[in-house]
Amino acid sequence: MAKTREAKRVIICGGGLVGSLNACFMAKREFQVDLYERAADVRTEQGEEGRSINLTLANRGREALKAVDLEQRVIATGIHVHGRMVHCKDGTAKPMPYGKHGQSIISLNRKRLNEEILSAAEEYSNVRTHFNHKLICCNLDKGEVTFLHEGRELKRRADVIIGNDGAYSAVRGMMMKHPDVNMDFQQEYIPHCYMQIDIPANSHGEFAMAENYIHVWPRENLLLVALPNPDRSFTAALFMECQLFHTLRDKDAIVPFFANHLPDALALIGEDSLRKTFMNNIPSRLISIKCNPHHYSSKSVIMGDAAHAMTPFYGQGMNCGFEDCLVLSELLDEYHNDFDKALPAYTERRYKDTHAIVDLAMQNYDVLRSSVNSPVFRFHKKVDRVLHSWFPSTWTDLYIAVAFSRKRYQHCVEACSLQDRIVTGTCILLLFCIVICALFPVCAYCL
Repeated sequence: MAKTREAKRVIICGGGLVGSLNACFMAKREFQVDLYERAADVRTEQGEEGRSINLTLANRGREALKAVDLEQRVIATGIHVHGRMVHCKDGTAKPMPYGKHGQSIISLNRKRLNEEILSAAEEYSNVRTHFNHKLICCNLDKGEVTFLHEGRELKRRADVIIGNDGAYSAVRGMMMKHPDVNMDFQQEYIPHCYMQIDIPANSHGEFAMAENYIHVWPRENLLLVALPNPDRSFTAALFMECQLFHTLRDKDAIVPFFANHLPDALALIGEDSLRKTFMNNIPSRLISIKCNPHHYSSKSVIMGDAAHAMTPFYGQGMNCGFEDCLVLSELLDEYHNDFDKALPAYTERRYKDTHAIVDLAMQNYDVLRSSVNSPVFRFHKKVDRVLHSWFPSTWTDLYIAVAFSRKRYQHCVEACSLQDRIVTGTCILLLFCIVICALFPVCAYCL
């Protein structure tokens, strides 16, 4: 009788959002999966006050969740948002829809989402989870991983090691040290930090602002963004230069600062709550990471923030990480679970796309804190949407393409760069014609 082939063993380092979802993908392929997380089980821990930013789930993330039967389960925990509500300095608010009528993204609490996906992973009989395990060494050629747990070193082996261990990835660090990887690596800290600020429900227990929007307070030197929660609160994040945060260490400076820059937000947050938030927390840094390759041989691959950490200003960090899981799964389908072929194909397919979205996320900070107030920017967005409605198969609105399709990131950027040049050139030509007609009202073209 023929011997049954033993299932591949996979070690996933990192039990966050992408690691937990990857465990579901690998388990569904009937691999033996061990998921190791450096920290304690998130389901037993309190959230990190002042540090957590709500997440937005868009098409790419939904498609990945759908592939492992989690889409509806996750959507049920969130709030649909249809666009931005831009809060101007004069106290007025203007809605800016994201896409076509009926299109929406979903606001999700990071901790609750992590708990949901982690629990889903544990529902597979071939998944084992291990918490408080710190990765201290990898032998990539042997597929051997060493963890530190309760003061003891534990060695484990696997056919494939997957690094889903975040922006400061230990797996990526081991790959970078390997003489045969030759990894190009770029890391950038931006001079801006962020802090979480909670906006409670109003005195009637209802949303204090329109619920189906992401609320944005764009100012030249700072940005406040608030996302809705099912309990009718909002989770806000304040972004500004780290040095500016340092000036607010004096509790007496906090309320006047908000009264000057964000008076309507101050009324929603409350003075006492605002002082408590600033006094009890420190701002967190923002980092961007790009690297290539994302794999080594058939033995290891990095995904999510480990391969492409990005700033949160395009709302694609989680979606891109979830799509990583889906892309790798599609390639494993194509190559019949042969990691020798699938991992090189994964790097080739993914690295240019991840570079594109990392750059786009960085650029969008300036858009959010200043351009959204510009009449020129609003006019350009309206032109894009009109042209997209007229020519949906040939004219692409950048945000719609990124958030509501699986068109490759680099192709979205390339197409919209060309469109921007066309719109700009057309506007210049129209302006030129208007000037000529004003100077020479009677000419052959006007007859």
